[in-house]
Amino acid sequence: MNVQVKKGIVEVCVLASLIKAPSYGYKIISDISELIEISESTLYPILRRLEAQDLLRTFSRDFNGRIRKYYEITRLGEKRVREFIEEWKDMERVYEFIKRKGK
Repeated sequence: MNVQVKKGIVEVCVLASLIKAPSYGYKIISDISELIEISESTLYPILRRLEAQDLLRTFSRDFNGRIRKYYEITRLGEKRVREFIEEWKDMERVYEFIKRKGK
């Protein structure tokens, strides 16, 4: 898979993992690692990039006497997920065409 495509998919998976509720790094990794291999060294630069693009925001909470950083999707981030879903529908049509013609 093209590196840029994979990068975009991982970013959207991170955003989608935050749609229902804010989360923290380790939980995000465990949520999406079933689908895509991801490590802390991959996730945290993605989170910083998404925050810089206003697709998510951060806040901190006390957890067992420690401060834990949480990530929350923004409206712009939700819009990006919806756009990805629409774009993917177009890709599915192209895939089906290629699959039919390739038989």
